[in-house]
Amino acid sequence: MKTIFQGTFKGTKLQSHKGSKIENLCRTKSIFFLLFSFFYSIFSFAQQQDSTKVNSLDEVLVSAVRVTSKTPVSFSNMDKKEIKYRNLGQDIPVLMNYLPSVVTTTDAGAGIGYTGIRVRGSDATRVNVTINGIPYNDSESQGTFWVNMPDFASSVESLQLQRGVGTSTNGAGAFGASLNMLTDSYASKATGEISSSAGSFNSLKNTVKFSTGLLNDHFEIAGRLSAMKSDGYVDRASSDLKSYFLQGTYVGKTTLIKALVFGGTQKTYQSWNGIDAEMLNENRRYNSAGKYTDEFGNTRYYDNETDNYNQDHYQLHWSESISEKWSTNLAFHYTKGKGYFENYKEDADMAEYNLSPVGVVTETDLIRQKWLDNDFYGTTFSAKYTTEKLNVIIGGGWNKYEGDHFGKVIWARYASQSELGDHYYDDYSAKTDGNVFAKANYQLIEKLSFYGDLQYRRVTYKANSADTGLVDDEFNFFNPKAGLNFEINKKNTLYFSYARANREPNRTDYEGGNVKPEKLNDFELGWRFNSEKVQLNSNFYYMRYKDQLILTGTLDDVGNPIRSNTDKSYRLGFEFDATIALSEKFILRPNFTLSSNKNVDLAVEGQFYGTTKIAYSPEVIAGNIIVYKPIEGLYLSLLQKYVGEQYMNNIELPAAKLADYFVNDFNASYEIKPNSIFKSITITALVNNIFDKKYVSNGAMWDVYPYYYPQAGTNFLVGLSLKF
Repeated sequence: MKTIFQGTFKGTKLQSHKGSKIENLCRTKSIFFLLFSFFYSIFSFAQQQDSTKVNSLDEVLVSAVRVTSKTPVSFSNMDKKEIKYRNLGQDIPVLMNYLPSVVTTTDAGAGIGYTGIRVRGSDATRVNVTINGIPYNDSESQGTFWVNMPDFASSVESLQLQRGVGTSTNGAGAFGASLNMLTDSYASKATGEISSSAGSFNSLKNTVKFSTGLLNDHFEIAGRLSAMKSDGYVDRASSDLKSYFLQGTYVGKTTLIKALVFGGTQKTYQSWNGIDAEMLNENRRYNSAGKYTDEFGNTRYYDNETDNYNQDHYQLHWSESISEKWSTNLAFHYTKGKGYFENYKEDADMAEYNLSPVGVVTETDLIRQKWLDNDFYGTTFSAKYTTEKLNVIIGGGWNKYEGDHFGKVIWARYASQSELGDHYYDDYSAKTDGNVFAKANYQLIEKLSFYGDLQYRRVTYKANSADTGLVDDEFNFFNPKAGLNFEINKKNTLYFSYARANREPNRTDYEGGNVKPEKLNDFELGWRFNSEKVQLNSNFYYMRYKDQLILTGTLDDVGNPIRSNTDKSYRLGFEFDATIALSEKFILRPNFTLSSNKNVDLAVEGQFYGTTKIAYSPEVIAGNIIVYKPIEGLYLSLLQKYVGEQYMNNIELPAAKLADYFVNDFNASYEIKPNSIFKSITITALVNNIFDKKYVSNGAMWDVYPYYYPQAGTNFLVGLSLKF
């Protein structure tokens, strides 16, 4: 939530929107009621049909945004089995840390709380995330805030990370990668699960899951409740997180209908300030958040310097297999988000908070809250046509975001004329995002197939904060993609693709003024090898940008990363990953990325720097997982990650360089299948950073001074899961 609050109110609103917003919400609720009635009638009709289950219908939810090995796109998959071995409370980006070209970081230093992900050097605002095909990125900041959905990994059936532009998807365009997640499938038999884990920094997670199984061969109700707490590695970087997931499923011969409600609530003590170089050497765990000096000159820390947010998601999916060739999916969604972060401000300018001077006093200590109250709703749809030689998907979506940003002063030493509940700024924003696409795979000859993908996307955005100014922009993007897939033989495949992407600025980008949309031409050339014991994937990529919005390394006054357009830039790289079965007991899964990421003829504030390295883009990223299965049910693995040095700005300032790091984790999981009471008992252990490496995975620049986000040394989590 930290990157979606801006500025103070200086002026009038764009429009009187409160009435229209209430009308829209009422209209939305009416639509959902009508849809419920409509789907109920379908239930009644479908109960008369054959109850044979079509398992592939679950995949229809994400087929419009996912790819297969026949698509000329670089991608990685993770399924539920792989996720469960390390699912002890850490966020999804941390669980994805060992995928190719991926770099992850956590503010609190231990994988719980605020976490971030970069792919090919592109930050989280460039990674398009969908849940069952529904956009998840925040519409304004374009970021993803996993802390708002703690323990969501426990409800993920599978996920796919597409690197580069990938295929057309819903939501903001992918400029580094797209991540789509499929939530839990239905269970044919009743199940229950209780899981608990605990570990370093007083970390604790408790999860309860259940499924009724298919009642009358048609209906299933399943759910999950989770509660998590952690003090964090960084001082006072605590997290108090709760989440839920509930779904009702109808399964017919040709019909799958899912109604999902999920969300979470989080309270985290702020830990996004970072520390300077001196403090990094003296006390790596120091946290300056909430620091102030009282009236007697004593240094104190405000005990509620926290971020607080609630987010609830509602999804309704109808997947239909019309015939052997045709299948469709229609979805409606609504997300409600509301929350604030709170700060103690010492010697604040009273005028900035609409407070009149008290005599000669023009400054006061105060406690402020910056609020966001937003609604996001819309629809997505797709139709798939499949024959022996042709696979066509036509789809799209329409989504609208409405957000109220406002600030409150809840306490002031000199309160002046203020009343409790007064707003010292009120901003409003609205964003509409619509797209349609058509993509096809066609088998030209026996071994050669053609892939084509056309997308039209229209975006309108309005905002009125003091930082952004009055914004009323419209963007029309055409994003074509094409490629060839050549099967040399049963084991070897070559592919080549070209993809065009366009992307609008985010809310913070408007703070700098004169912001431009960015454009990308992505070229990919890859080879896949697949045999019984060895699977190899290699890929060359060249991503050529026009007006790329690059991270400058600096932050605004509330911690938002500042970006600016660079005229020309590129990312050129080679990716490799493999799965090698040395025997029935030993498996190796290495990957690495070598890249060159450059700004061409960079000019900053009138000063020319020539060709420079793009910030936060390491030239070497490598990972490896060594798996050993000595006996049935026992799974041991060593997980290794290397990230090369990188700069935190674009002018290659020596002080802005982050050192490289190499970290090793150890994971063990043992599953017992008793004959009675429990179906399985699983004991899991995860030791992170087993060699106690002192490393920094992220940072920022305050002018020419670097600030760092240190990560935890050796730490552990252990868990117990009971299934019945």
